[in-house]
Amino acid sequence: MRGAVIHAPGDVRFETLDDPKILQPTDAIIRTVVTCVCGSDLWPYRGLEPIGDPHPMGHEYVGVVEEAGDEVTSVRPGQLVVGSFATSDNTCANCRNGWQSNCLHREFMSTCQADLVRIPNAEGTLVATEETPGDEFLPGLLAVSDVMGTGWYAALAAEVRPGSTAVVVGDGAVGLCGVIAAKEQGAERIIAMSRHEPRQKLALEFGATDIVTERGEEGVARIKDLTEGIGADSVLECVGTAESMRQALHSARPGGNVGFVGVPHDVTIDAQELFFSHVGLRGGPAPVRRYLPELIDLVLTGRIDPGKVFDLTLPLDQVAEGYQAMDERRAIKTLLKP
Repeated sequence: MRGAVIHAPGDVRFETLDDPKILQPTDAIIRTVVTCVCGSDLWPYRGLEPIGDPHPMGHEYVGVVEEAGDEVTSVRPGQLVVGSFATSDNTCANCRNGWQSNCLHREFMSTCQADLVRIPNAEGTLVATEETPGDEFLPGLLAVSDVMGTGWYAALAAEVRPGSTAVVVGDGAVGLCGVIAAKEQGAERIIAMSRHEPRQKLALEFGATDIVTERGEEGVARIKDLTEGIGADSVLECVGTAESMRQALHSARPGGNVGFVGVPHDVTIDAQELFFSHVGLRGGPAPVRRYLPELIDLVLTGRIDPGKVFDLTLPLDQVAEGYQAMDERRAIKTLLKP
């Protein structure tokens, strides 16, 4: 088979790789139908995370089961399946508590920009659709495997409530999906922070009621202006930088909540400041598997369409261009078709 391999910052190649094999009876092999480039893939691509030896990339996927291990009974060959970037057995104590992304047998997916993918813990990770959906649903299902599930968790972690005001920090795919999530969870006012017109338009289409273009303390001041000087009930932090975290924490009202899902890079939090702010803070890798059945249904019934975050579609063998387009902000998110 062939797949994406990162060699150095800015250097992603499409190479011939060994076909994956069943290594454990809990494994499955899927043939990729659609995959994509994630905003978090840009951290090593930009040299902001160590790369080490060349290695495969990708953690989002929709595929058809090719082969299943002896202990996999929930899916069978020929079924279209969606999974999460974090595998889970869905039976351990952490999974039963709803934190599948902290499964005791968790493995993070990292080989999905390829023709074939081995899925560990397939029994608890993969969810099959009842019927094979039309191609028009594939982008939405692909979004569910990460960015929509992550945006959903951000809204839940920020405790978005019916009638509340929510702020979304970040206008990438996760932030835009966070707008969808905040709307679905009942927010009356959704303020999207964005400087990019195409992303602003999509945020408004997804349910944002206001756009704030300012950043940093100017952005916080604008949020305060829009909330009678108090701040937002809920803030979704979908970037992961020190600036975005400060902006999120300072935008929340006393007693408000911040849900942070951007992988933190050089982020520190002043405990004294947090203590006196009365702002709640919860985040981490989203337990996407918990939400998959609900989100798949929302996509297939047409209630939500997170697949619109994919504004560039390329053949998988042009994956390097997909990275470059996202790095240069010519694309929000790149969908790849083998």
